[in-house]
Amino acid sequence: MAQSLGSPAPAPDSGTIRSLIPARIDRLSWSPFHTRMILALGTAWVLDGLEITIASAIGPVLTEKETLSMSSAEVGAIATVYLIGEVFGALFFGRLSDKLGRKNLFVVTLGVYLAGNALTALTWGNDIAAIIFLYLTRFVAGAGIGGEYAAINSAIDEMMPAKYRGRVDIGVNGTYWGGAILGTLGTFVLLNHMDLSLGWRLGFLIGPVIGACIWSLRKHLPESPRWLIMHGREAEAEENIQQIERAVESSGQTLAPVDDAKAIDIRPTESHGYLSLIRVLFRELPQRSILGATLMITQSFLYNAIFFTYTLVLTKFYGVDEKNAPIYLIAFAAGNLIGPLTIGHLFDVIGRRKMIAGTYLLSGVLLAITAVLFDAGALNAITQTVAWCVIFFFASAGASSAYLTVSEIFPLEIRAQAIAVFFAIAQCFGAIGPIFYGWLIGEGEDPGKLFIGYLIGAVVMAIGGVVEIFLGVDAEGKSLEDVATPLSAVATRPRATG
Repeated sequence: MAQSLGSPAPAPDSGTIRSLIPARIDRLSWSPFHTRMILALGTAWVLDGLEITIASAIGPVLTEKETLSMSSAEVGAIATVYLIGEVFGALFFGRLSDKLGRKNLFVVTLGVYLAGNALTALTWGNDIAAIIFLYLTRFVAGAGIGGEYAAINSAIDEMMPAKYRGRVDIGVNGTYWGGAILGTLGTFVLLNHMDLSLGWRLGFLIGPVIGACIWSLRKHLPESPRWLIMHGREAEAEENIQQIERAVESSGQTLAPVDDAKAIDIRPTESHGYLSLIRVLFRELPQRSILGATLMITQSFLYNAIFFTYTLVLTKFYGVDEKNAPIYLIAFAAGNLIGPLTIGHLFDVIGRRKMIAGTYLLSGVLLAITAVLFDAGALNAITQTVAWCVIFFFASAGASSAYLTVSEIFPLEIRAQAIAVFFAIAQCFGAIGPIFYGWLIGEGEDPGKLFIGYLIGAVVMAIGGVVEIFLGVDAEGKSLEDVATPLSAVATRPRATG
């Protein structure tokens, strides 16, 4: 399908800017600058994995009299409030990221997250006021992390050379599971070797300690030159791209000249809101919207279904002691972490369409095979965990590629908002998984129900793979402007297709 992107009316008195900035970014080779950028920005996913895991591990502790004396229902609501905060933060800060810039927002969202978690640790008492305060602080922390997804995915894509973009995005998104491992180990130590009233509070401070360590790194990163040039801030864009080039040259690299034929002509416009986003998504890029929504929804459904109920499966069907269940999470998380880090480069080498479809379909097939083995009673707690590790070795890379897809196939001016919208859609549909699979598990009396549930999960992932085959965008090695023509671009180059 030919892509035809109409531009809103230009800002008053704005002229056309001819820029080589996208080409100058894409010609760069890997340097210490890129490593610092990934360390500074990529920790967002580590923090999210850390938060989810810590909240899950600490939840039962909060029912004790020496902590907050919460009911099980009140503890369960903590995760719900956090996820609602993530959706709100993604939509709110995603809009601001497109309007005010990537750097402004990835500094602000980290600050919001730090504040939310610090306040969580200060929750005191065991009355209704303390519980309400706890919910508010979890909402704030979630909003900060949700905003991180939109601002940081945009910043990484826009400052990363095209030849590295796929592997970096997939690897960074996969580090969520590194955070899950840290959260599991941290809470295990704190809750078993400290007074509970102190241990759970320190658990919520693990993330802020990591966040504070990267604060200065973020403050010294440049604003996205691509974002600046698209908003008519030509002098600032030139200053920032020169800062990046100097950092690369200081590592001993010699930068080749850039062919003027690769220049892009921009007529800066006013900032775009969600109305512009809706117009582009549903009128001009419906196939890409279907692709993004399908990949995000299918991976979210599967992940939330398995991750939030894995302890129930272990305890109800395999008789694992509840206190030992987190140990199995470490193995499960390790498989999820290793997958994106080891095969992520293939999304740049072999290509997006083949790798995304392959990881979705393969994980679906493996899940179906595991379902048959489970129903036949051929698995135990260890072999079930091994099976999950193998399945999610591939599924994790596929899930990360869903975030990569929605962050690169839409125009720069609305990129953060597009990420926010698809993230919110995925979270809403993903919330169905734990409820549905929790009902299937019940008290562990009927494995046949869960067998059907696993088959449903396999089909859901297969749907994502099939949609990728037919609607996938071959973005590997291509400039972002060739993958999705900016809304403010003057039509002097061929429009992207897909």
